[in-house]
Amino acid sequence: MATETRPLRFATQAVHAGAAPDPATGARVQPIYFTNGFVFESTEQAADIFAMRRTGFSYSRGSNPTVAALERRVATLEGAKAAVAVSSGQSALLLVLMTLMKSGDAYVASPRLFGGSLGLMNRLDARYDLKPLFAKGLTPADFEATITPQTKAIVCESIVNPCATVMDIAGIAEVAKRHNLPLVVDNTLASPALIRPIEHGADIVFHSTSKFLGGSGQTIGGIICDAGTFDWPAAVGRYNLITEPWADYDGLVVSDRFPDFSFAVACRLFGLRDLGPGLSPMNAFLTLTGIETLPLRMKRHCQNAKAVAAFLKDHPAVAWVSYPALPGQKGEELAARYVPDGPGSIFTFALKGGEPAAVKFIMGLELVSHLVNIGEIKSLAIHPATTTHRQLSAADKAAALVGPETVRLSIGLENVEDLIADIAQALDQVDA
Repeated sequence: MATETRPLRFATQAVHAGAAPDPATGARVQPIYFTNGFVFESTEQAADIFAMRRTGFSYSRGSNPTVAALERRVATLEGAKAAVAVSSGQSALLLVLMTLMKSGDAYVASPRLFGGSLGLMNRLDARYDLKPLFAKGLTPADFEATITPQTKAIVCESIVNPCATVMDIAGIAEVAKRHNLPLVVDNTLASPALIRPIEHGADIVFHSTSKFLGGSGQTIGGIICDAGTFDWPAAVGRYNLITEPWADYDGLVVSDRFPDFSFAVACRLFGLRDLGPGLSPMNAFLTLTGIETLPLRMKRHCQNAKAVAAFLKDHPAVAWVSYPALPGQKGEELAARYVPDGPGSIFTFALKGGEPAAVKFIMGLELVSHLVNIGEIKSLAIHPATTTHRQLSAADKAAALVGPETVRLSIGLENVEDLIADIAQALDQVDA
């Protein structure tokens, strides 16, 4: 009697998905394939791989067995059909935008994004005429009101960096579907342990793997996940790299040859073969190792962050805290709906003493590191107005909750009592 195969749960997938014992040696840990190229069996095989008529490894810039294991694991965790790993989260966003659009095209973007994303978008607009149309607010109606005939995509974050606002992904996805546009979601701050945007209607999901996926602050990387849900042939003429022939690939039409993961293939051909920001196999290996503990880490991250945010909210030196898991906070309803386990561990708070107090607080920290990264096992602090979001106008900084009085915290896995003690002594210095 045949037994029914039961789907593996998330924590099991985090440990096992995408990798298996090495068939050549029996090694249980995913091997690191430090090689530029791979020997072909024949000239016919080499030609077929390069022409996309056959799958296989040819050159590590485009694909590598260690990197492929990472791609399979993250695709599984996100519920995607395929994934493409790249050298950084910034590279991931760049490849998404450049694969979807050509000069003169536009896309609707959330007005609240990571400062590096905003900088890239503005530079691509000025140099290559890829136009970001920023919505006036964060509601689905705000995004819909910004769409024009030139719009080719909608881009947002699942949890906003750094103010921790949780976006209404399902509502924005409904807008995208009404206008036959792919929804692109940066899921870096949530990770698939907290939110899986594809389950809420996203078509493309990307990450900076340097954050929670890797977890230890050791390595840089990015990954793009293709849900396989967008109907590219129905939008023929709008996405030429996906629905029109590639002359240098014998007339290959990606959406015809690879209908289940067309976007991922186009990203690999244009993004990796042409532009070239491939991921090192060592970085892929470290990220795979980090993902194995992702569910455990995210639970502790959220618990610690909520406790620290609650402490700060009641402190007399603090003007406000932006963390929607706290009762009465703006966005509490969306946070409860999308992230019942907690809205991550990155948030902002403001000092009543303004920028001098914010700077003095950061410099007074001893256990919490003054560092620009986020999502590490160690707790981190930064002054976003002069670093990550320095390019914003004063009005935009205020609206994004990153004004000069603001500190961004990334809460790690230390004992929360020790974190609160360190924060308390730094706040005492502000009051002194």
